[in-house]
Amino acid sequence: MVEELAQADDAIAACVDAPAWALPEHDLIAALDAAHRLEQRLAAVKLTLIREIDGRGTARTQGASSTAVWLRERLRLTVPTARRLIDLATALDTGSPGIRQALADGTISIEQARVIADTATTVHATAGTQATDKAVSLLTDWATQFDPTLLRKLGTRILDHVAPHLADTAAQAALDAEATRAARDRHLTLSEQTDGRLRLTGTLDTETAGLLRAAIDPLTTPSAADDQRSPGQRRHDALTEVCRLALRTGELPEHGGDPAQIVVTTTYDALTAKLGTGTLDTGLPLTPQTVRRLACDATILPAVLGGTGQVLDVGRQRRLITGPLRRALVLRDRGCAFPGCDRPPRWCHAHHIHHWADGGTTNLANAVLLCGHHHRHLHHSDWTIQLGHDGHPEFIPPAWLDPEQLPRRNHYHPRT
Repeated sequence: MVEELAQADDAIAACVDAPAWALPEHDLIAALDAAHRLEQRLAAVKLTLIREIDGRGTARTQGASSTAVWLRERLRLTVPTARRLIDLATALDTGSPGIRQALADGTISIEQARVIADTATTVHATAGTQATDKAVSLLTDWATQFDPTLLRKLGTRILDHVAPHLADTAAQAALDAEATRAARDRHLTLSEQTDGRLRLTGTLDTETAGLLRAAIDPLTTPSAADDQRSPGQRRHDALTEVCRLALRTGELPEHGGDPAQIVVTTTYDALTAKLGTGTLDTGLPLTPQTVRRLACDATILPAVLGGTGQVLDVGRQRRLITGPLRRALVLRDRGCAFPGCDRPPRWCHAHHIHHWADGGTTNLANAVLLCGHHHRHLHHSDWTIQLGHDGHPEFIPPAWLDPEQLPRRNHYHPRT
């Protein structure tokens, strides 16, 4: 298969630089149709490979917490995109073979395949295998005429065509399927922008949407007759207030042994001079005004830093990596330090590089932040950890994964 794909790659490379401007209109359209059909056929191959990788557990063997995370690192995908590919690969493998064949033939697109697979799952639960095969055949034919959005609308009444005697239950089945899809597709993405702000995108299920509206709607009314904030700005400020209220309750679960809190790093001289910026434990910068405002209602915890930002002294040694030492560890690692992991410090455990039970000391030079999955993985694998020349952790993969055993680092967490 690798050789065949290499030959296909060479053929496509020859087309990339071909002068499209020289094609007559008929050939131009024919080339577009052929490229689109080839794209779908390659998608079928890709989904087959993803299904096999997921079934073998390759991702966890190589240290990733899931196949979706592994695909993100390997193919540079977003995790939601990777999850959708895994779900579709599973559906095509376990569902009606007609969907995979239509995709492999290039007669349907990958988005149409996802719609047909979702509909087939609903029909199978309601009417059985025979009706499912009829539905897949009919939807595949309709896919030559309708885009995925219209195809999904048609699919909501597919039982009228393949099992009329069950049409009365189709609406309920469609509602149940929609609820399942809503639960599957729910997500919230926090994307860091270059200026330190966050862009929030995502899809909330019905219940969560109701909770969010109930929480922020009372706080979005104009504060005064001359309130110049836009509706979007008022919703932003309402979300801020909801988060502050949640932190003030003291009822949020602990993260890494510390209460839920925000941590701001600044210098003493900058704070007293009212001129210095600060940095959140997530790596995002804060203006001097924001630092001063937060400091008015904060506990000040000292940490002595060297010229390169390396923590020199945070308190006495102890067995557990908590308190000042953990905060120093968060300042250094910013989150799970395992390569390819983007989990934040609040989700992480503090791990002794040289195990405490084996005589390892409890200090910054012998500690690393790891999320729960990678903490367990390090204890049951041949990966090793060392600190690089700059004091940041490096991970040495086992020889079977990388014969050269080149050190790897995490590049997802910003450094100061």
